[in-house]
Amino acid sequence: MKIEKLLDERQMNGKVGLFAKVTIPPRDVLEFHEHHGETETYYILSGEGIYDDDGREVPAKAGDVFFCEEGHGHGIRCSGEEDLVFMALIILN
Repeated sequence: MKIEKLLDERQMNGKVGLFAKVTIPPRDVLEFHEHHGETETYYILSGEGIYDDDGREVPAKAGDVFFCEEGHGHGIRCSGEEDLVFMALIILN
């Protein structure tokens, strides 16, 4: 998995935890994790995957947006033959 951070600490100014382009190769996974004191949004750019929304699996494809609320969890895996590429944005509460 590759995480390309697009903003530095100064640019995020204590309000954003992460703004990055994430690439997950075929059959790889970004493990389920929870968010406390923050939210996270994924915007799918290309590829296909399965998004884990608090234990509910949802197909993911280009153009889809997934929002993980504070106090909830999520994960995503690449289910296609091409890399799954998405933007990840963590907003601090």
